[in-house]
Amino acid sequence: RVMVAKSGHLYVDLKDANASISTVMFRTEVQKLTFKPEEGLEVVAEGRLSTFPGRSQYQLICDRMAPAGVGALLAQLEKLKARLQAEGLFAPARKKPIPYLPRTIGVVTSPTGAVIRDILHRLRERFPRRVILWPVLVQGPEAAGQVARAIKGFNAIQGANRPDVLIVARGGGSIEDLWAFNEEIVVRAAADSEIPLISAVGHETDTTLIDFASDLRAPTPTGAAEKAVPVRGELIERVGVLEGRLKGGLVRGLEKRRVELRAAAAKLPRLETLVQIPQQRFDRAAERLNAALVTNTRAAQSKLDRVAARLRPEALGQDIARRRDQLARTTARLRPAIARSLEGHRKHLDANARMLESLSHKSVLARGFVMVHRDDGVLVRAAKDLNAGDAVQLTFGDGDRHAVIEPHDEAPREQASDAVRPRGKPKTTTNQGDLF
Repeated sequence: RVMVAKSGHLYVDLKDANASISTVMFRTEVQKLTFKPEEGLEVVAEGRLSTFPGRSQYQLICDRMAPAGVGALLAQLEKLKARLQAEGLFAPARKKPIPYLPRTIGVVTSPTGAVIRDILHRLRERFPRRVILWPVLVQGPEAAGQVARAIKGFNAIQGANRPDVLIVARGGGSIEDLWAFNEEIVVRAAADSEIPLISAVGHETDTTLIDFASDLRAPTPTGAAEKAVPVRGELIERVGVLEGRLKGGLVRGLEKRRVELRAAAAKLPRLETLVQIPQQRFDRAAERLNAALVTNTRAAQSKLDRVAARLRPEALGQDIARRRDQLARTTARLRPAIARSLEGHRKHLDANARMLESLSHKSVLARGFVMVHRDDGVLVRAAKDLNAGDAVQLTFGDGDRHAVIEPHDEAPREQASDAVRPRGKPKTTTNQGDLF
């Protein structure tokens, strides 16, 4: 039985082949553990015996607990490694490239001992750089927490003091001595680091979980310094080689372009030739222009002479006399024709005037007929179009009169009455007669 209470206390049952005993480890001691207690794990526990109040039962109050043997630690290590690997913390895609020439290097290690001296010495030999040390414990119960906080602290720095690369280093030792770099908090801090991280824990044969989470593993702290910076002399030599290659390439390129330019220039025509051809064209054009001017001048002079010959006074007088005779003959032919045409139009006009006069309603009215209109101006064409009491206008050949239609009992007579009564108040008589 392994149980961690909400209070942080650890309750386990320790047993061997013959017996078992209940064990409790208080929170302050649990925090010092460098491993995670699990069922089936063989441990070495130290503490004092006590009894439960009112019960005849013993329990062990444990002060210290450690895995019993390297095999137990390796089993715990492999289990944690498998779990973190399943989460993807060791994936190659997470690895960040190490900068070629960092300006500032952050180192997480013990401030005393050979590790920091070896790193500084090798950096001075290869390429001196600015180094910021974050001192930590590299062994013991508090080492893992300090290393994790140091990695996170470097990542929190902003501005010019922010390192370009980190080195987490420790010298060699047993698996128990290096166990802090297998702790989960250290591995996660290394995997989450935004700054590229080089791990250098132990010797070349030692492997810890931080090596899988780091961006680059160095076999030793000295090797970490070598991977962090190039050799200054080698870099200067390489720059010199590259400079020589660049100069040689430029010289060869310029020479190649010079040869190509000369070859292209040889294919171009000479300047004198380029000028001579347009000059010849200009000379030929000038010759053609002079000839054309002479020809055009002669043609214009000939045309002018012909026009001037036609404009002589005697020629003009002959032309005027000829045109005058032609006009007189045309006038003599047109006068009789015009007179005949006018006479014909006059007769036709007289005939149309007589026909129009005969067809005019005034001629009809002059022969004794009357034209009847109602007061609204509508022409009355039949007796049935009038009603008793209608006011009408009678148009005679010599003027107009107004009348009112009176009622009648018999159909209108075919012969009109001899006189039309003037418009006015009708007389009350039964022997009125018919208007028409």
